[in-house]
Amino acid sequence: MKKTLTILATGCVLAFSAVGCSKTESQADAIENSADATRDQADTKADTMENRADNLDPKVDGMDSPAENAVENQAESVRKEGDAKADAMENKADTVRDAGR
Repeated sequence: MKKTLTILATGCVLAFSAVGCSKTESQADAIENSADATRDQADTKADTMENRADNLDPKVDGMDSPAENAVENQAESVRKEGDAKADAMENKADTVRDAGR
């Protein structure tokens, strides 16, 4: 009887641990999905800005106008900020995942 209770108790502990791990894993996955969405959103915005910049200087002479360069620089900043935010979110996801182990 005592052996059966010990086995049941061990089984319950393992089951609750597995539930906790899957919850932690799900939280980490959700954070990573948000990071991907953040990066994609920044890339889309930067691409739109770069396309708009191309329209500022329609000449194909190998030289960009100062206005085009300014918008392209802003687009690069948007892309870098998005990457930085996404990287921070991915680091948080790693921390959550590690805490669940």
